Amino acid sequence: MNKRITSKQLAKLAGVSSATISRAFSSDARISAATRNRILSIAQEHDYQPNALARSLNSQRSRLVALVVNSIENPAEAEQLQYLVHRLQEKELLPIILCCAGYDDRAQLMRMASAYQVDHVVVFSDMVSFDDAIQIFRSARPIIVSNEPLADNNASLVRFDGARAAQEVVDKAVAAGKSHFAYLTGRTSSWIDKQRKAWFADALGKHGLAFVAEGHGDYGYDSGFKEAVVLLRRSKVDAVVCGNDVMAIGVRDAATRVLGKRVPEDIAIIGQDGIAMASWECHDLTTMALDGTTFIDHVVRLIERDQADEVQPETVVLHLKVRWGSTC
Repeated sequence: MNKRITSKQLAKLAGVSSATISRAFSSDARISAATRNRILSIAQEHDYQPNALARSLNSQRSRLVALVVNSIENPAEAEQLQYLVHRLQEKELLPIILCCAGYDDRAQLMRMASAYQVDHVVVFSDMVSFDDAIQIFRSARPIIVSNEPLADNNASLVRFDGARAAQEVVDKAVAAGKSHFAYLTGRTSSWIDKQRKAWFADALGKHGLAFVAEGHGDYGYDSGFKEAVVLLRRSKVDAVVCGNDVMAIGVRDAATRVLGKRVPEDIAIIGQDGIAMASWECHDLTTMALDGTTFIDHVVRLIERDQADEVQPETVVLHLKVRWGSTC
């Protein structure tokens, strides 16, 4: 095994300056391909790897991005994170994922991450205070992902609006003769779920209707299945709107396999999130879907704005669309 060398020794072997060595290991730095390839070849020969921590101290940039999420078990969050992590890695940015679900002191969790002096932070979780995020990550300008408008001069906002999509779903369901709607929440403390329910409540109100029943799940398949059995037995319900797709799949299975109901003839089922699994032929769920690629593209663009020191916060509003299936 070759003995590792320092950057100064590598520069001497290559006959270049230490600054040129640094540029050779930065994909966006200006350096000729021939010089870069020669330096990388010598580096490989001598088992040289740049010290990222030392480079961050010199440049005052850590290239770390904190991603504050509820849980990576949620298929919707997992799909979004998968694409975002790949996009960040393409730009030589390193994500730190903070899972807040099941963590009692979420502020302490964020303070722990802030000690690494992250350059950027994206808050997906509705289990943390946005005020805390802005206060804790003082060296970064947070990007907040939310369903509701926020007024803060120190944060950019990516906001989702599903009002029009909810109206489309309700209009079709009512036209098909549905009039007894129930809502299955995922977590009563979730402001995301409250906003989602409000979209449908407003849409029902335009038809002179309101939710006649409500169930309480936990965003998991089992809770959707169990709550549906109870909900559909005790209430005259012919349409169920669910807080996410996974619960909606559980509701469908309970309705058809346990209660012998036909979907959508006897009961319409609507999900929210637009996860890939919802479009599988065995589920074919009608759901409120977000264009995930467009969403992540905007998040990455806002990170790039921060890298370019563009200080003016920006608000992006993305409208959900209905992905029609056979359940409504």
